[in-house]
Parts: sequence; C-alpha cells; structure tokens
Amino acid sequence: MSEPILEVRNLTVHFYTYAGIVKAIEDVSFDVYKGETFALVGETGCGKSVTSRALTQLIESPGRIVRGSVIYHSDKGSVDLLKLNEEEIREIRGSEIAYIFQDPHSSLDPLYTVGYQIAEGMEVHGRVKSIKEGIQKAVDILRSVLIPDPESRVKNYPHELSGGMKQRVVIGTGIANSPKILIADEPTTALDVTVQAQILELIDDLRKKYNATVILITHNLGVVAETADRVAVMYAGKIAEIGSVEQIFKNPLHPYTKGLLKAVPNPMTKVERLDAIPGTVPNLITPPGGCRFHPRCPFAMEICKKKVPELKEIEDGHFVACHLY
Repeated sequence: MSEPILEVRNLTVHFYTYAGIVKAIEDVSFDVYKGETFALVGETGCGKSVTSRALTQLIESPGRIVRGSVIYHSDKGSVDLLKLNEEEIREIRGSEIAYIFQDPHSSLDPLYTVGYQIAEGMEVHGRVKSIKEGIQKAVDILRSVLIPDPESRVKNYPHELSGGMKQRVVIGTGIANSPKILIADEPTTALDVTVQAQILELIDDLRKKYNATVILITHNLGVVAETADRVAVMYAGKIAEIGSVEQIFKNPLHPYTKGLLKAVPNPMTKVERLDAIPGTVPNLITPPGGCRFHPRCPFAMEICKKKVPELKEIEDGHFVACHLY
C-alpha cells in the first residue's frame, strides 16, 4: 500500500436547524492512499456528500464542522485542511483538490460559455495568464474528456449541450488544474446507463493519466465493484466498515454491509424475492443510542443499545465497527 494522501480523523458535522441539531456525521475516520479510487458507499442521507464537502470546509450555514482533522499530504508538506483560513483553503480547493458535483445542470452557470467556465478556474489558480489563454487550453481539455468538435463546443452555453456532455464539461472543469485528489460526488446519477459507463471509464482513465487519487461517492454497488480499489460503507453518519473491494464483496462483516449486498440482484442466481433491510433510516436529530444500526440489526445485543462500537481492524486493511467482533 502506498502512503496516505489524506488522513481523516473524528470528522464531525452538525446542522443547527429550528427542529434541532442534525448530527449529520459523527467521528468519521478513514485514510485515502495515493493513486487509488476510494469509494464512500451508503444509502441516501447517510452523510457521504457532507463528508466529502467537509474535507475542504465546503459546509454552509446552518452546518458547522464541530471537530476533527483532515491531514493532507502534498508535495509541499502536510497540513490540516480544517485549520486553514478561507484564503489558504481556496488555494487548495479547485487546484489540488477538485470536485465533480452530482448535478451538472446546477454546477454550470447558464450565463457563460463552457470554455469561459473552464478557463476561469485556471486563471484564478494562476495556471494561465488570461481568460483568452485559458479558453485555448479549454479546447484540449474538452478533447481529453471526449467531447466531439471541441473547437466549436468551447463556445457553447450549457443549455446547448446534452446531459452527458454537461457532465463531461464538469469533469473537464475539475481536471483543468491537474488536481492531486478528484472528488466525484455521484457523477453518473443523472445519466442513462450507457453514458454512465463512459463517464466512469473516463474518470478512471483521467486518474491514470494525471496520476490522481479519486474519492468516489455513490450508492451504486455495481459502480463500486467495477471501479474502486477500497470502500468505506457509511450508515446514518458513521463509518460501518472499511476494506478492499474484494474484502467487502467476498467477506462483508457488518450486518448493514451484508444487508446491502443481499439487496442487490445477482443475475447468476435465481431468486424469487430480494432481501430487504427492515425498518427505516433513523432521524439524525435524535439518533439511536449506541450503534445507530441496532434498531434494524438482526444480530443486535444489549450492548449495541448502550455503547458505540469502535472501528477495529479485523484482518489486514479490513475494519468494522460492530460489537459482534
């Protein structure tokens, strides 16, 4: 295993609403290694996107990063991203750590051409001297994300492009400054299946080309099996299990991970009815005590209701937060 490029420890984010304090993520810890594709998996509302945004202080009011550290190891040295001021984090955000957001329609400004939007990010971070030079480089970037006829497309506005093309432009904006870490937040949600496969293949090719690290956020286990090296499974704002793709799929330890995998249809076996995890996701204003999964867990014990399980290494590189272990 290579060295970690990112070490996240006890990351906690709360949202202060009129209804109460939403404990969105609580004591989330994981490492991301150089050059890998690290997947954050879990059902909608489990805290995947909040975790990814908190890494570079992109939490807006009424949200607040309560505690934790995000140690980023760059060529210039190691730094805690959560201790940087706004000016310092802006130098890293978009340059060394870039995002591909979930919805390309809201990620692009309808008032500017796609070439201008790619060029603007490059000019802000000093990669080009002017917008004009940036637009010239944007042509090559659009070509690298497989957009046909990039010389004319660079002059298009977002509404003139299809959903798949918009997503490619968003990816182009993300890779424009050759980031060390690319955070892809459900980059294929709004796309049809054939375009999904092309986008995922493109992100993987770009990772190899730029020697980047990808943090992939998704709830699609098929995507994870196809593209990721390691996986962290999240449930109700906490990490349930971390391991390699092979460990998670062949030997899942946490009851929640097992439930997720059983709910995925397997074309190789004939099953009359898929298993479902009973119950619903808890309200994070008043989450259950102890293990947050215990109200839905078939193996729940008395200790599960009282004590929060620690994330422990069961085998080499395979961690689980469960009292069964």
